Amino acid sequence: MRFRITYLLLLVLLASSAPGQNQHDPAQHDSAESHKNAEAQRDVNILPEPEKEHWTVPGDFKTGLQPRPPVQVQRDEQPDFVRELIRVQWRPNDPIDLWIIRPKLPGKVPVILYIYNYTDSSDRFHDNGWCRRVTADGFAAVGFVSALSDYRFKYRPLRQWFVSELAESLGSSVHDVQLILNHLTDRGDFDMNRVGMFGMGSGATIAILAAGADSRIKAVDALDPWGDWPDWFKESPVVSDPERAKYLTREFLKSVAALDPVTYLPSLKIKSFRLQQTVSEPVTPGSAKNRISSAVPLRTEIAKYQNAKDLAKAWQAAGLSGWIKQQLRSETPNKAVAASSLLKGLTVDAGRF
Repeated sequence: MRFRITYLLLLVLLASSAPGQNQHDPAQHDSAESHKNAEAQRDVNILPEPEKEHWTVPGDFKTGLQPRPPVQVQRDEQPDFVRELIRVQWRPNDPIDLWIIRPKLPGKVPVILYIYNYTDSSDRFHDNGWCRRVTADGFAAVGFVSALSDYRFKYRPLRQWFVSELAESLGSSVHDVQLILNHLTDRGDFDMNRVGMFGMGSGATIAILAAGADSRIKAVDALDPWGDWPDWFKESPVVSDPERAKYLTREFLKSVAALDPVTYLPSLKIKSFRLQQTVSEPVTPGSAKNRISSAVPLRTEIAKYQNAKDLAKAWQAAGLSGWIKQQLRSETPNKAVAASSLLKGLTVDAGRF
């Protein structure tokens, strides 16, 4: 009896390991295919991602950027000047409108770039009166708005704005300046040895950083630039009190430290630089204003104004962009400029300039 049971068990074991084990098993095939597909998907996922733009490196305007051919959107001829709207783009979902206003003169003409505070729009660039003033004396003008402002803020989440993304706002705008200068060079109708830049507010900070990154800029006029970030974020009314604490964190301040004009100004190598500051202007705290003015390079002209009325008076006397035009007319900077000449008086309605 014991032999019979043993024999039956042996038959069962033989049957379980018989040729049927090598027969096609659909479940096993599906499992192998799934594994193969997972391997293929993993190979796709490990492909290198495109390089990201280096916002904190002002001189790196190539990494992560892919310039597309410029497109002329419109052209408008006036008696004294020609105004073009050119659309350029080097980032996804971020087309930039360049307003290029050129006097009706033959040959290459000097050019001044204009960038205003992040709260300003591009309206002035298609105002005929503004265009006549900036092109007076044979100068061309190029106007544009900074990153995360005006229409360039349109597709961003509401929680993101110019200040919350300050490293991107400043860094990408500085890269924009260099790519704009490349476009102007390619056009061939501008004297690229005589390039100036005017900036106001956050735009003045961008102008300072751009001048440090690109030697093609020969003259900069900076009106009330932001800077000295720890004190600026501690006191500036641009930042609301409920949000202030997050901008004073070590992490955030570290993210913008490389884009502080106080760091760049002492080594700024530029033929002509003017710093204009308005004492009563509230956006930049007085302590930050002092650090900015103390950091400027030698042979910088410093103009300090008490209020908007005084600033308006000075600009009316000199004309729009008069100081930059004077610097660009000469191959050398104005040597009569004192290291810190102080003029009492002058902040003005931004819409007038």
